[in-house]
Amino acid sequence: MLSSIFKRAKGFIFDLDGTIYLGDQLIHGADIVLNELRKSGRKVAFVSNKPIARRAVYAEKLRNLGIPCEETEVINSSLVLAKHLSHSFPGAQVFPVAEQPVIDDLTEHGLQITDDPYKAAVVVVSWDRGFNYEKLQKAYVAACNGAAFIGTNPDRTCPMPDGDLPDAACMIAAIEACTEQKVEPIVGKPSSIMVKETLDLINLAAEECVMVGDRMETDILMANRAGLLSILVLSGVTKRAGNHNKEIEPDAVADSVKDFLNYL
Repeated sequence: MLSSIFKRAKGFIFDLDGTIYLGDQLIHGADIVLNELRKSGRKVAFVSNKPIARRAVYAEKLRNLGIPCEETEVINSSLVLAKHLSHSFPGAQVFPVAEQPVIDDLTEHGLQITDDPYKAAVVVVSWDRGFNYEKLQKAYVAACNGAAFIGTNPDRTCPMPDGDLPDAACMIAAIEACTEQKVEPIVGKPSSIMVKETLDLINLAAEECVMVGDRMETDILMANRAGLLSILVLSGVTKRAGNHNKEIEPDAVADSVKDFLNYL
């Protein structure tokens, strides 16, 4: 199946953590694969749910790992969130359960940041390593006053070389538990919001692209729902193939992106 995917796909959309790198360590062969894809004329984009840095930081990290990359080739959940809110709640006051990169993206898109839960029209919920009881209590007050809740990404963990880290789903679960209010939409993978932004970025139709990622419930599910081809790599969160949810089925499985060299 990998052979037919490489013959058909005009664009390759790569997840980052667990797919291209783990922490600060490049997945072996990823730089060569990206270079060969570009040389063959395929379009490349990088899509991450990780909201604790802005996309310029991810582009720089890729360059430091030996993968040429422009900021415009990267999209992440904090940017997608800011763009979504700028259309759905233009100029609104937002209480962020989030780190500074999310706040920076929000303010750049015309949103107002507030620490007052009585003034917040929207509560943004993201991966927040400074999450505490005070933020939880303010989110609860905002919910009681009718604020909308919107999240960056649904990931439970983020893969790292020394063990996975709790991610945004943990903050979302805590807030949903006390407010009895769903955090929705969650704009990152596998949402249709993220798909649209990604296809706009790579400027190809869904059926011309393949999504490469390490997480079934985000990377592969997004591809399945949107009509993209998909390749699951076993270098990150998912360590073995096999799945009982028929909605989440990759078109192909590889140990890592290094396996792509056999088809380039």
